[in-house]
Amino acid sequence: MAVRHDQRRAPEHAADTIAPAIQARELVKTYNARGADPVHALGGISFSVEQGTVFGLLGPNGAGKSTTVKILTTLTTPTSGTATVAGHDVLRHPDRVRRGIGVVTQGHSTAPEATGRENLLLAGRIHGLRGQDVHRRADELLGTFGLTDAANRIVKTYSGGMQRKLDVALGLMHRPAVLFLDEPTTGLDPQARAEMWAEISRLSAEEGLTILLTTHYLEEADRLASQLAIVDSGRLITTGTPEQLKSELRGDAVVAEIAPESEISSALQAIERLDGTRESTVDGRTVRARVDHGASAVPRVLAALESAGVGVASITVARPSLDDVYLRHTGRTFASAEDGGAR
Repeated sequence: MAVRHDQRRAPEHAADTIAPAIQARELVKTYNARGADPVHALGGISFSVEQGTVFGLLGPNGAGKSTTVKILTTLTTPTSGTATVAGHDVLRHPDRVRRGIGVVTQGHSTAPEATGRENLLLAGRIHGLRGQDVHRRADELLGTFGLTDAANRIVKTYSGGMQRKLDVALGLMHRPAVLFLDEPTTGLDPQARAEMWAEISRLSAEEGLTILLTTHYLEEADRLASQLAIVDSGRLITTGTPEQLKSELRGDAVVAEIAPESEISSALQAIERLDGTRESTVDGRTVRARVDHGASAVPRVLAALESAGVGVASITVARPSLDDVYLRHTGRTFASAEDGGAR
């Protein structure tokens, strides 16, 4: 079961003296291709990450999350802008940055024909661990991630969840100060995802590790991140804690799915005429509106739609969510934005 842990934070009196673990300033990335228009992957993203916290970059596929991570991990350079990671400038001192970070990419980084233990030993030796130190660290991580019994099995026989745990263990072999997790739970089943969530929380809360997590899962960002930056089309649209972002949305969301034979425009007009409704939007055949008291508003919404000759397939009431935050800032739901291509 995934457990939400309170993230470690520096004491207030030290806030001015402890440098951020990550600082990004006006990062721009443009790809130029012969005979084609430039692709603007990032349009000036800025944020900072406190030491010992989980920071979430939340956005749909194609939002620019992976491009941001590539810049911060020195895998690509920005067109303009600056960034520091673990106290080092990514452009001036990339080697120092690499020594201070662990990176878990979207794809598996393991050697499938080697055993789990062999993968960890190789990663440790690449980072300079030798003798008993590399063996002790490998054994420690195998135990931490519940892989001890599978340590001598070749990795291609592992389940998807086991392989993902090993990917994270590889990123931790050299005890980095900052760990980058790029979509770490994509493709995992619910149980494996919950186990990974619990481990990510533990690494930050108990070991004080700084983690930058990219995700397109709303629940994952809500559960794990102590701070969020929501990105869309290469731009940062809002930042804050999950609770802060949701609390900015006053009231409840009433969501009505309109019957196929009814006019969406008539439904929207009927809801907008009701007193106390605001921020009305349409997504396909779904009309959303924000109201102060959702339960008491539902009968009035149904009556207004009936009077307008609009049929309703279903109607629900929900407290503010990160999807509502995204909708408010971009004018579209998170699910509809997922049609974009990854970058």
